[in-house]
Amino acid sequence: MERQCPYPFEVTLKEALAIQESIRKKISLDFPLDDAKVTFLGGVDVSYDREGQALAAVVVLRFPSFEVVEVASGRHKPTFPYIPGFLSFREGPAIEKAFKQLRYIPHIFFFDGQGIAHPRGVGLASHIGVLFGLVSIGVAKKPLVGHFVEPGKERGAFSWIEYQGRRVGMALRTKYGTKPVFVSPGHQIDFDRARDWVLKTSIRFRLPEPVRLAHIVSERLKEGGKEDVGSLGL
Repeated sequence: MERQCPYPFEVTLKEALAIQESIRKKISLDFPLDDAKVTFLGGVDVSYDREGQALAAVVVLRFPSFEVVEVASGRHKPTFPYIPGFLSFREGPAIEKAFKQLRYIPHIFFFDGQGIAHPRGVGLASHIGVLFGLVSIGVAKKPLVGHFVEPGKERGAFSWIEYQGRRVGMALRTKYGTKPVFVSPGHQIDFDRARDWVLKTSIRFRLPEPVRLAHIVSERLKEGGKEDVGSLGL
Protein backbone atom coordinates (compact mmCIF):
# COMPACT_ATOMS: atom_id res chain seq x y z
CA MET A 1 0.00 0.00 0.00
CA GLU A 2 1.50 3.32 -1.11
CA ARG A 3 1.14 6.83 0.22
CA GLN A 4 -1.11 9.32 -1.50
CA CYS A 5 0.50 12.33 0.22
CA PRO A 6 4.23 13.04 0.59
CA TYR A 7 4.28 14.37 4.16
CA PRO A 8 7.37 13.08 6.03
CA PHE A 9 7.50 11.81 9.62
CA GLU A 10 11.07 12.86 10.41
CA VAL A 11 10.42 16.58 11.01
CA THR A 12 10.81 19.36 13.56
CA LEU A 13 7.94 20.39 15.83
CA LYS A 14 7.34 23.51 13.72
CA GLU A 15 7.18 21.39 10.58
CA ALA A 16 4.86 18.91 12.31
CA LEU A 17 2.43 21.71 13.15
CA ALA A 18 2.40 22.84 9.52
CA ILE A 19 1.85 19.25 8.32
CA GLN A 20 -1.07 18.76 10.70
CA GLU A 21 -2.69 21.96 9.47
CA SER A 22 -2.30 20.83 5.87
CA ILE A 23 -3.71 17.37 6.64
CA ARG A 24 -6.63 18.88 8.57
CA LYS A 25 -7.75 20.69 5.42
CA LYS A 26 -7.75 17.41 3.47
CA ILE A 27 -9.90 15.40 5.89
CA SER A 28 -13.23 14.32 4.45
CA LEU A 29 -16.29 12.98 6.27
CA ASP A 30 -17.83 11.67 3.05
CA PHE A 31 -18.05 7.87 2.95
CA PRO A 32 -17.05 6.62 -0.54
CA LEU A 33 -18.24 3.01 -0.16
CA ASP A 34 -21.39 0.93 -0.24
CA ASP A 35 -21.79 -0.61 3.23
CA ALA A 36 -22.98 -3.85 1.67
CA LYS A 37 -19.73 -4.23 -0.27
CA VAL A 38 -17.40 -3.87 2.72
CA THR A 39 -15.73 -7.26 3.03
CA PHE A 40 -12.34 -6.56 4.66
CA LEU A 41 -11.64 -4.62 7.85
CA GLY A 42 -8.30 -3.64 9.32
CA GLY A 43 -7.19 -2.96 12.87
CA VAL A 44 -4.07 -0.94 13.76
CA ASP A 45 -2.33 -0.74 17.12
CA VAL A 46 1.16 0.33 18.23
CA SER A 47 3.07 -0.65 21.37
CA TYR A 48 6.62 0.09 22.55
CA ASP A 49 9.31 -2.27 23.73
CA ARG A 50 11.84 -1.64 26.51
CA GLU A 51 14.21 0.07 24.11
CA GLY A 52 11.51 2.53 23.03
CA GLN A 53 11.03 0.92 19.63
CA ALA A 54 7.53 1.37 18.13
CA LEU A 55 5.91 -1.95 17.23
CA ALA A 56 2.97 -1.61 14.83
CA ALA A 57 0.49 -4.42 14.24
CA VAL A 58 -2.13 -4.56 11.48
CA VAL A 59 -4.76 -7.30 11.49
CA VAL A 60 -7.05 -7.83 8.49
CA LEU A 61 -10.42 -9.52 9.03
CA ARG A 62 -13.02 -10.77 6.60
CA PHE A 63 -16.47 -9.29 7.25
CA PRO A 64 -18.97 -10.43 8.43
CA SER A 65 -17.30 -13.72 9.43
CA PHE A 66 -14.46 -11.98 11.32
CA GLU A 67 -12.03 -14.55 9.97
CA VAL A 68 -8.44 -13.34 10.31
CA VAL A 69 -6.91 -13.37 6.83
CA GLU A 70 -3.65 -11.49 7.35
CA VAL A 71 -1.39 -10.05 10.04
CA ALA A 72 1.48 -7.64 9.39
CA SER A 73 3.91 -5.80 11.63
CA GLY A 74 6.45 -3.02 11.45
CA ARG A 75 9.19 -1.76 13.76
CA HIS A 76 10.78 1.68 14.04
CA LYS A 77 12.85 3.54 16.62
CA PRO A 78 11.21 6.99 16.80
CA THR A 79 13.32 10.10 16.55
CA PHE A 80 10.45 12.55 17.04
CA PRO A 81 10.10 13.38 20.76
CA TYR A 82 7.14 12.24 22.83
CA ILE A 83 4.71 15.16 22.75
CA PRO A 84 0.97 14.58 23.32
CA GLY A 85 -0.94 15.35 20.14
CA PHE A 86 1.96 14.40 17.86
CA LEU A 87 2.11 10.62 18.29
CA SER A 88 1.52 10.11 14.56
CA PHE A 89 5.05 11.29 13.88
CA ARG A 90 6.44 8.65 16.27
CA GLU A 91 4.19 5.77 15.26
CA GLY A 92 3.64 6.51 11.58
CA PRO A 93 6.92 4.99 10.31
CA ALA A 94 6.23 1.64 12.00
CA ILE A 95 2.65 1.61 10.65
CA GLU A 96 3.91 2.38 7.16
CA LYS A 97 6.31 -0.57 7.32
CA ALA A 98 3.43 -2.85 8.28
CA PHE A 99 1.22 -1.43 5.51
CA LYS A 100 3.85 -2.24 2.89
CA GLN A 101 3.52 -5.93 3.71
CA LEU A 102 -0.25 -6.15 3.22
CA ARG A 103 -1.68 -8.29 0.44
CA TYR A 104 -5.27 -7.55 1.42
CA ILE A 105 -6.29 -3.90 1.57
CA PRO A 106 -9.13 -3.36 4.07
CA HIS A 107 -12.10 -1.21 3.10
CA ILE A 108 -12.20 0.34 6.59
CA PHE A 109 -9.34 0.74 9.10
CA PHE A 110 -9.92 0.98 12.86
CA PHE A 111 -7.10 2.71 14.76
CA ASP A 112 -6.37 2.47 18.47
CA GLY A 113 -6.28 6.24 18.83
CA GLN A 114 -8.04 9.42 17.88
CA GLY A 115 -9.50 10.68 14.62
CA ILE A 116 -10.63 14.31 14.55
CA ALA A 117 -11.15 14.36 18.35
CA HIS A 118 -7.71 15.90 18.70
CA PRO A 119 -6.39 19.36 19.69
CA ARG A 120 -5.78 20.25 16.02
CA GLY A 121 -8.25 17.80 14.51
CA VAL A 122 -5.57 15.40 13.25
CA GLY A 123 -5.26 12.30 15.42
CA LEU A 124 -3.54 9.10 14.32
CA ALA A 125 -6.57 7.80 12.36
CA SER A 126 -6.92 11.08 10.48
CA HIS A 127 -3.21 11.55 9.83
CA ILE A 128 -2.67 8.03 8.47
CA GLY A 129 -6.06 8.06 6.75
CA VAL A 130 -5.18 11.12 4.67
CA LEU A 131 -1.61 9.99 4.09
CA PHE A 132 -2.71 6.69 2.54
CA GLY A 133 -6.18 7.63 1.31
CA LEU A 134 -7.96 5.28 3.73
CA VAL A 135 -11.40 5.10 5.25
CA SER A 136 -10.40 5.30 8.91
CA ILE A 137 -12.01 5.44 12.34
CA GLY A 138 -10.40 6.41 15.64
CA VAL A 139 -11.36 4.19 18.58
CA ALA A 140 -9.70 5.30 21.80
CA LYS A 141 -9.95 3.97 25.34
CA LYS A 142 -9.77 7.49 26.80
CA PRO A 143 -10.83 10.93 25.53
CA LEU A 144 -8.13 13.38 24.49
CA VAL A 145 -10.10 16.61 24.17
CA GLY A 146 -13.56 18.00 24.79
CA HIS A 147 -16.47 17.41 27.12
CA PHE A 148 -19.16 14.75 27.17
CA VAL A 149 -21.80 13.34 29.47
CA GLU A 150 -21.73 9.70 30.50
CA PRO A 151 -23.87 7.70 28.04
CA GLY A 152 -26.55 5.24 29.18
CA LYS A 153 -25.49 1.77 30.26
CA GLU A 154 -27.17 -0.10 27.40
CA ARG A 155 -25.22 -1.19 24.32
CA GLY A 156 -25.40 1.47 21.61
CA ALA A 157 -25.94 4.39 23.99
CA PHE A 158 -23.73 7.36 23.17
CA SER A 159 -23.14 11.02 23.90
CA TRP A 160 -21.38 13.62 21.80
CA ILE A 161 -17.89 14.90 22.54
CA GLU A 162 -17.89 18.68 22.14
CA TYR A 163 -14.67 20.62 21.63
CA GLN A 164 -14.31 24.31 20.84
CA GLY A 165 -17.98 24.60 20.02
CA ARG A 166 -18.32 21.62 17.67
CA ARG A 167 -18.85 17.89 17.72
CA VAL A 168 -15.66 15.92 17.24
CA GLY A 169 -16.64 12.42 18.35
CA MET A 170 -18.71 10.39 20.76
CA ALA A 171 -18.52 8.33 23.92
CA LEU A 172 -20.07 5.04 22.81
CA ARG A 173 -21.19 2.11 24.96
CA THR A 174 -20.34 -1.04 23.02
CA LYS A 175 -21.19 -3.51 25.77
CA TYR A 176 -23.69 -3.22 28.61
CA GLY A 177 -22.17 -1.93 31.81
CA THR A 178 -18.60 -1.51 30.52
CA LYS A 179 -16.73 1.75 30.07
CA PRO A 180 -17.48 3.54 26.81
CA VAL A 181 -15.01 3.80 23.95
CA PHE A 182 -14.28 7.16 22.34
CA VAL A 183 -15.05 7.15 18.64
CA SER A 184 -14.23 9.83 16.10
CA PRO A 185 -14.11 9.89 12.31
CA GLY A 186 -10.59 9.62 10.96
CA HIS A 187 -10.98 10.17 7.22
CA GLN A 188 -13.65 9.47 4.59
CA ILE A 189 -16.35 8.48 7.08
CA ASP A 190 -19.13 10.36 8.87
CA PHE A 191 -20.15 10.23 12.53
CA ASP A 192 -23.12 7.92 12.07
CA ARG A 193 -21.24 5.35 10.02
CA ALA A 194 -18.27 5.47 12.38
CA ARG A 195 -20.60 4.67 15.27
CA ASP A 196 -22.44 1.97 13.32
CA TRP A 197 -19.24 0.22 12.20
CA VAL A 198 -17.80 0.25 15.71
CA LEU A 199 -20.99 -1.38 16.98
CA LYS A 200 -21.05 -3.91 14.13
CA THR A 201 -17.53 -5.01 14.99
CA SER A 202 -17.81 -4.99 18.80
CA ILE A 203 -19.25 -8.48 18.86
CA ARG A 204 -18.05 -9.86 22.19
CA PHE A 205 -15.86 -7.33 23.93
CA ARG A 206 -15.67 -3.62 24.64
CA LEU A 207 -13.27 -2.97 21.75
CA PRO A 208 -14.06 -3.62 18.07
CA GLU A 209 -12.51 -6.89 16.90
CA PRO A 210 -10.02 -5.30 14.47
CA VAL A 211 -8.55 -3.09 17.21
CA ARG A 212 -8.74 -5.77 19.90
CA LEU A 213 -6.83 -8.29 17.81
CA ALA A 214 -4.27 -5.72 16.63
CA HIS A 215 -3.63 -4.88 20.28
CA ILE A 216 -3.05 -8.57 21.09
CA VAL A 217 -0.50 -8.82 18.27
CA SER A 218 1.31 -5.61 19.24
CA GLU A 219 1.61 -6.86 22.83
CA ARG A 220 3.03 -10.17 21.61
CA LEU A 221 5.60 -8.29 19.57
CA LYS A 222 6.56 -6.29 22.66
CA GLU A 223 7.17 -9.54 24.51
CA GLY A 224 9.40 -10.80 21.73
CA GLY A 225 6.83 -13.00 20.02
CA LYS A 226 5.66 -13.01 16.41
CA GLU A 227 2.35 -12.32 14.72
CA ASP A 228 0.34 -15.52 14.49
CA VAL A 229 -2.74 -15.70 12.28
CA GLY A 230 -3.90 -19.11 13.41
CA SER A 231 -4.16 -18.32 17.10
CA LEU A 232 -6.24 -15.17 16.49
CA GLY A 233 -9.29 -16.97 15.08
CA LEU A 234 -12.59 -16.54 16.90
